[in-house]
Amino acid sequence: MQNTITRAVVGIEASIDHIGKLTAWVALAMISLVAVNVLLRYAFSLGSVWAQELEWHLLAALILLGMSHALLRGDNVRVDLFYARYSTRAKYVVDVVSVLLIMVVALLFVVLSLGYVGQAYAINEQSPDPGGIPFRWLVKGLIPLGYSLLVLQSAGQLMRIVQTYRAPGELDDV
Repeated sequence: MQNTITRAVVGIEASIDHIGKLTAWVALAMISLVAVNVLLRYAFSLGSVWAQELEWHLLAALILLGMSHALLRGDNVRVDLFYARYSTRAKYVVDVVSVLLIMVVALLFVVLSLGYVGQAYAINEQSPDPGGIPFRWLVKGLIPLGYSLLVLQSAGQLMRIVQTYRAPGELDDV
């Protein structure tokens, strides 16, 4: 049983890490696009609605695909001022409750966004601006995808927390 959980956690974390590395390329593309857009706008008085919308779409992809990787790396926000002083048992409770809350909120986002994305797909939603990006439903589709990845990483983190604190005598200090 322990080996199965370990393999599951390692698989989840490897997948999320791989997606996180791909997301870093999205960040590079977005930064490059912003730099080119600024250069074209201020040096040559050229602008494009399509390019500006693409900046926002890449930002959405960066955030939605990157949040599970941030959780994996421990880059999420926590008030360590208090946490550092907690006993091992209190840290365990805080960690489990935190991960469960993340999972619940992420699952709510997945469930609530499916109709939103489905409606955008059904009407083939496009940019209302002339020269804007078509297929707006694609970027909206990143919402349930990103939050599903967050649920997956949260499940892996929960398994890792339980596994870590299950060591003999680990929760004995109070």
